[in-house]
Amino acid sequence: MRTIALVNQKGGCGKSTTTVNLAGCLEAEEMRVLVVDMDPQAHATLALGLDPEALDENLYEVLAEPDGAGRLDQVLQIHSEGIHVAPSGIVLSALEQKLTAERADARTERLQAALTTVAERYDYALIDCPPNIGVLTFNALRAASEVIVPLETSYFAIQGVHKLLETIALLSDRIGHDPAVRILPTMYDGRTRFARETLAEIRELFKDLCFDTVIRSNVRLREAARRGQPINRFAASANGAVDYTGLATEVEATPPEQIAQPVRPVREVEQANREIVIQFRNRSASDVRLAGDFNGWVPDKGVQSTVQTEGAQRIWTKILTLPPGTYEYRYVVDGEWCEDPENPLAVPGPVGGRNSVLVVS
Repeated sequence: MRTIALVNQKGGCGKSTTTVNLAGCLEAEEMRVLVVDMDPQAHATLALGLDPEALDENLYEVLAEPDGAGRLDQVLQIHSEGIHVAPSGIVLSALEQKLTAERADARTERLQAALTTVAERYDYALIDCPPNIGVLTFNALRAASEVIVPLETSYFAIQGVHKLLETIALLSDRIGHDPAVRILPTMYDGRTRFARETLAEIRELFKDLCFDTVIRSNVRLREAARRGQPINRFAASANGAVDYTGLATEVEATPPEQIAQPVRPVREVEQANREIVIQFRNRSASDVRLAGDFNGWVPDKGVQSTVQTEGAQRIWTKILTLPPGTYEYRYVVDGEWCEDPENPLAVPGPVGGRNSVLVVS
């Protein structure tokens, strides 16, 4: 079974859309596909016609306990003959706090253990990840042999993807697991010069890591999700169906061992840029600053900071330029020092608490 994680810490880039529609187009090629919804928002679950609130069990029951791997078969739902779903639900958002006290390897290998129990039944497992870098995403990265990063054709999307690629590279170093990474340009509107120039920049930056396929903006994709169907079944002649059929063809034609460049070349690009992007999400905070050994623990010294609102959350984006090395840092949230809740890598601080760890390669 080929296991592919669809990952990006930015929401609205097409992760769930790609998961569902790639599954549909692989099914059309007579592949057996398991869709694994690791996002508590359950968008992939919904887009395949399932109501998360009507289900008695979901992935939480599989991942919450050390012996939960064998329960995966009990929670699976049937969307169609060729697509089965491991559904999500809002309760999955509580998993990170529940697993905090466990060893890092124990809490990040649970999905891998669960997928092993059903691997012989499927040709593909497609994992839809949440829009953050936490224990759910780390589970997906540990289980996957391949990573697809849907990347919206916009300037800020390009900047934000660097943190994700750093995380994948760090995971590879720490546990010897090296998933093959590919970039999928999405939400492309070729009528605008800006989109064309951005696509050219993405191809120049990531080179052979980019799929040839580009996913065009297409309202029919949203309509298909509302109907609970992949686009190739809902509107076979739509641009979205054509694009995702092309993506499925590329995926099938290139197994992970044939992908020319996995993580390392991307890290070389990042090393040349040395621009680090870190995000902090919170509903109630009014002031968030970043301090670490890279700025003498002076909050926000040398840090470019922006804040935006996304739904009920506020998102602080911290941008800084660093040479290669390993750094410790904390956030200062309304005057209180705390570790990064989205970074599972941390060490004990010299004066108590824990410092988050950032590795720049």
